[in-house]
Amino acid sequence: MAAKFSLNDDGVVVVIGSGAGGGTLSNELAQKGIKVVCLEAGGRHEIQDFVNDEWKSFSQISWLDKRTTSGAWRVAKDFPNLPAWIVKAVGGSTVHWAGASLRFQEHEFKARTTYGEVEGANLLDWPVTLAEMEPYYAKAEFKMGTTGTNGIPRLPGNNNYKVLAAGAKKLGYTDFHTGNMSINSKPRDGRGPCQQIGFCFQGCKSGAKWSTLYTEIPKGEATGNLEVRPNAQVLKVEHDAKGRVNAVLYADGTGAIQRQKARIVAVAGNSIESPRLLLNSASTMFPDGLANSSGQVGRNYMRHMTGSVYAVFDRPVHMYRGTTMAGIIKDESRFDPRRGFVGGYEMETLSLGVPFMAAFLDPGAWGRDFSSALDAYDHIAGMWLVGEDMPRETNRITLHATEKDKFGLPIPNVHFDDHPNDIAMRTHAYGRGSAVYDAVGAVRTIHTPPYPSTHNLGTNRMSANARDGVVNKWGQAHDIKNLFVSDGSQFTSGASENPTLTIVALAIRQAEYIADQMTKREI
Repeated sequence: MAAKFSLNDDGVVVVIGSGAGGGTLSNELAQKGIKVVCLEAGGRHEIQDFVNDEWKSFSQISWLDKRTTSGAWRVAKDFPNLPAWIVKAVGGSTVHWAGASLRFQEHEFKARTTYGEVEGANLLDWPVTLAEMEPYYAKAEFKMGTTGTNGIPRLPGNNNYKVLAAGAKKLGYTDFHTGNMSINSKPRDGRGPCQQIGFCFQGCKSGAKWSTLYTEIPKGEATGNLEVRPNAQVLKVEHDAKGRVNAVLYADGTGAIQRQKARIVAVAGNSIESPRLLLNSASTMFPDGLANSSGQVGRNYMRHMTGSVYAVFDRPVHMYRGTTMAGIIKDESRFDPRRGFVGGYEMETLSLGVPFMAAFLDPGAWGRDFSSALDAYDHIAGMWLVGEDMPRETNRITLHATEKDKFGLPIPNVHFDDHPNDIAMRTHAYGRGSAVYDAVGAVRTIHTPPYPSTHNLGTNRMSANARDGVVNKWGQAHDIKNLFVSDGSQFTSGASENPTLTIVALAIRQAEYIADQMTKREI
């Protein structure tokens, strides 16, 4: 039976957000006998509630609260009020994610040392190394059932992957396969294998894909130490006279304001909402927002260098059959500045349904060029490009000067300009992506601009020194001992890999640290 804790229980850890970071942390702490209240802004939609329909699902699970955008990035023109494509529901974006689970490379934890001084970039080495992270990566892969690890076979290759693999081979690439995916290729952890339904982004109807919604959270609830409160929009984190956080204000499903006392607060609301919450929690003691003595809260927003390449063939491909992300070419994720940029990128198969293809292919496009691509839908293969973008202080989340949400709080503005390194990398990636398809007879290739961000990173970054970032190597705020950040906003740099595995590994590690510090009465 799931626990029910009192609003006045000041011994609980309050976790804000239930996604990869918050959901994992909540379970890990609950397993250690620690009382946890997890506050989730969205509703609880179980597997049977998911809809295999792109538009219906989008309105059911997406974070659609108004946001504004600024900067030169294409998203600000195409989707000015939807900078990010993330989930507002129990499970967070692990409901929507594709399942790609990749470890960062050693050099990516040392971006400043490896890449040197990059003008216009605010690069910093992580205060953790790959060697420190490896045991936690291993725990995360085991927990998530990641294919290609722990003796778990990889998923079968669908047609979209077969086209990619044939092109990769022709170009001389050697590091390509159907991916390290946290999607069961055989029954595991009480869940069946992947049914290759093809609606991974809409919530996995078979439950084969790892999501905190039906893995971590029920396990945590079963201990009697975890209470998840859906439809609980956190408004402010409060603190005592000594500057220790001690309560969280939130609006419940009826709109009533509640105040949950806390021994420790962990913020895991994604890289837009987490800094927004810290900034909205400003007080006389913390006039610039919580944990912001460095002025870095909200800064260094990263969203990965992205773009897509689609190719039309003279024979059917049916890319939509099978997992949404069905394979990867890793060769270009190396560090090789001879290509004209630092950092690297992955090429990952991606299929979109007809509605999303129409929305994302070339937003705002009309005419024969556009319609002929849609006509050829069943003859198309597709890939997503994902690479390391440069952190910049000016790419940031700020509170809007005039626009407020329904609770009267300033909404976030997301400002982003591509760094020249990002542009050089995207140009190279478009070229190599097209070459993969041209090598196997593509009739036409199409370069699609970046979609609203799914990999939102930085904004509360880890740093060895308090002046350079927001949290230390444990995700613990430099300024406030009992305040933690547990999501992708703690990333010091973005690396070229999809971030979820690293978020989960950090959450497992953070739970150990929090439990140890609680036992020692340090926090």
